[in-house]
Amino acid sequence: MSQFKEQQGFVTFAVNTKDTNYLELAYLQCLNIKATQEQNSYAVIVDDETNKLVTDQHRRVFDYVIVMDVEDRIFDLPYAFEALVNFHTPFKETIKLESDLLFTQSIDHWWTAFRLKNVCLSTGAQNFKGVRSTVRKYREALDVNSLPDVYNGLMYFRYSRESTDFFSVAQSVFRNWAQISQELRQFDTMIPSTDVVYAITAEIMGRETVTMPSMDFINFVHMKSEFNSWSDARSWIETVMNERDGDVIRINNLNQYAPVHYYDKSYATKELIKYYEQRVLG
Repeated sequence: MSQFKEQQGFVTFAVNTKDTNYLELAYLQCLNIKATQEQNSYAVIVDDETNKLVTDQHRRVFDYVIVMDVEDRIFDLPYAFEALVNFHTPFKETIKLESDLLFTQSIDHWWTAFRLKNVCLSTGAQNFKGVRSTVRKYREALDVNSLPDVYNGLMYFRYSRESTDFFSVAQSVFRNWAQISQELRQFDTMIPSTDVVYAITAEIMGRETVTMPSMDFINFVHMKSEFNSWSDARSWIETVMNERDGDVIRINNLNQYAPVHYYDKSYATKELIKYYEQRVLG
């Protein structure tokens, strides 16, 4: 039986930790996508333990709940299972998201741009003022190794030889991280994020084959504090005024039209979930 059930859709991982209920974040994200996108099929990929927490209400909203095999945790490193997303997606074309990202308007027209590539990683990140952030605090290790400034928080891939190769290389980077990290500057003791692994993979594959920097609208607003020139000591929620006008998030009176990676998980309140439940479910 083919793994593909539909042509296109959104995918995220929800693997709960003791500190974060990623399943609840994915539920909010799915509701948000159902409310804002015309093309809005959604799959959540969970592990066995998180799957035990999936309720009938969740299943009413999620189009697909996909449970990873135990073997998918073969890597010792956190996040490594994300490099297996191509094995799990039920879509021939996938926009893969981090679960703490919300849309403020339709991005349906992005699919046309994405189709110029078989794999497309977003590059750069906007601050809340709508311009690409020049802060490099969180990207120093990429810069010192001349790696591309890519983000897995929003990426596209479609079933193809190129995407299969991309994820095969990413899996190899995870598997061989102990050796690879010794060959890079500032990485000898760092646990790699998916961004780091995908940046290395993009460099191996040829960054021009998996990014489209000229399409500078394909990115998102990153609310990690210093991207916005605030101290990491406080969350953006405690630092600036934020309010909502329907789907639009307004920060210091500036409407956010790009997708918002809210980062601080406390933004996903019960009230916000209730709002989208009423929008989507009535």
